[in-house]
Amino acid sequence: MASRLKPKRVSVRLKTAQMTKANIVTTDAQIEAALGQARAYERFRPKAVAAAYREADDAIAIKLATGIELVIPRRLLQGLESATPAQLAEMELVDAHSGLHWPSLDVDHYIPALLDGVFGNRRWMSELGKRGGAVRSAAKARAARENGRKGGRPRRPTM
Repeated sequence: MASRLKPKRVSVRLKTAQMTKANIVTTDAQIEAALGQARAYERFRPKAVAAAYREADDAIAIKLATGIELVIPRRLLQGLESATPAQLAEMELVDAHSGLHWPSLDVDHYIPALLDGVFGNRRWMSELGKRGGAVRSAAKARAARENGRKGGRPRRPTM
């Protein structure tokens, strides 16, 4: 039993301007606890059982092990905006069914991130938000006119 509590020394090289060596001490109990947490989470981790490009509605459809189907318009996913239908059809499930990969495009998307509404990096998501805010529609024009008649955009309440 004493060997289970014996700390392990792990040397890690950190890449900085000056190469430094750091010692990280981890016990067997900490490692076992981390593995136990990973096993517990595994049951609830979103796993895809199938994924396909649907040309009819220009979307990526992901079927999860829970039976839920997630459908995302292709134009929202970073790296797929200018892909051809043939390239999109080459999609593969990777990383224990938690990722999507398009080999000919060298594009990867993480399924849990897609479920959270993250369709690309920070810059990509910012650009999507700007495009959405710039949309002009009859409803948006009507709301702007109504707000203008009332003296402009309503002020935020101060606390």
